[in-house]
Amino acid sequence: MERSVFTVSQVNQYLKAKLDGDRLLSALSVRGEISNYKRYPSGHHYFSLKDADGALRCVMFRSAAQRLRFLPENGMKVVARGRISVFPRDGAYQLYAEGLIPDGAGELAVAFEQLKQKLLEQGLFDPSHKKPLPRYPETIALITSSAGAAVHDMLRILNARWPLAQINLLPVRVQGAQAPAELAGALRYVNRFSLGDVIIIGRGGGSMEDLWAFNDEGLARAIYDSRIPVISAVGHEPDVTISDFVADVRAATPSNAAELAVPDWQELSQRLDQYAARLTAAMAGRLEWERGRLVRLSQHRVLAEPAAAIRLKRQALDWQQERLLSQMQRLLQTRRSSLSALSGALDAMSPLKVLSRGYSLTTDESGRVIKSVEVIDLGQKLHLRFADGSVDCIAMKKEGGKP
Repeated sequence: MERSVFTVSQVNQYLKAKLDGDRLLSALSVRGEISNYKRYPSGHHYFSLKDADGALRCVMFRSAAQRLRFLPENGMKVVARGRISVFPRDGAYQLYAEGLIPDGAGELAVAFEQLKQKLLEQGLFDPSHKKPLPRYPETIALITSSAGAAVHDMLRILNARWPLAQINLLPVRVQGAQAPAELAGALRYVNRFSLGDVIIIGRGGGSMEDLWAFNDEGLARAIYDSRIPVISAVGHEPDVTISDFVADVRAATPSNAAELAVPDWQELSQRLDQYAARLTAAMAGRLEWERGRLVRLSQHRVLAEPAAAIRLKRQALDWQQERLLSQMQRLLQTRRSSLSALSGALDAMSPLKVLSRGYSLTTDESGRVIKSVEVIDLGQKLHLRFADGSVDCIAMKKEGGKP
């Protein structure tokens, strides 16, 4: 009996038809650990699911991958939902995944932690970037739903606490696929046209799914780029979103955001009254002190008897004058004594003093003093100076000196 011979493609197609017709394999969930994860430019995801005893090849096409809330990673434990079929070209069976959820943790929780870590590493939560809120804002921009209870609570509190401020409401969707883009667009609009000194962005409470728009990366970057301070007011106290980490201030509730954005004019008025009372008391005290000082000055002798001060100054002037004259006389006497001593010494050393004792001073015609007979020539004219006069003569004879 002749056996049938099949082509490879026929075998693969046969196996594919068998697997596709199996109700269990057409819709099943598989738990495993991701390995060999690759994401191609086409948008398709390829990976394997493995456990302790085996591995299963998987593919998730772009249409399904676009619905993922988190980024799959190697080593992550997940539950994949899809169908088992054969890829005819390779003859290998694989899981065509339609959905992927983390095993043991919610899909949104994983996505939240992944985005939080990413933005943290990029510095979007840096405290040094956060801007202070204005103390007395003139305009406040509210970015929230116009239909929720949160906006009415914020408007009521803002008007009660600080009616001087103008409130600009920018109604947007705060839930759904279009919400993140509307929220980010409203933020950029407020910054572009300077519609507020401070921005409050948020909504009332809800589930994590309801609040998910405020965990959007695009919205987080719009908050970070805002030059106007931003208050994040999402949900209730336990609710935490990415917007809370990026915003300049995080409010526990929308009502709390309104309280943080503006001062209470009644408290401010009371504080001003206290300052006014303290200022009045301080001025009254200062006036009383100055009044007492004026009384003391009016009783001072200078004011009671102005001439007395002049007499005292005149007496002091006379005393100083007398003291100065006395010092000048002592100085002159000292200088006179010194001059007399110097004059006596100078007189004792004067040549004229020597001449008065019978000596004379001999000079030649040029006025040079003759100190030795050796320099005198016979017939030379000489000039003799005496104490009481002088005489000119001619050398007729000389004695002494060198032969």
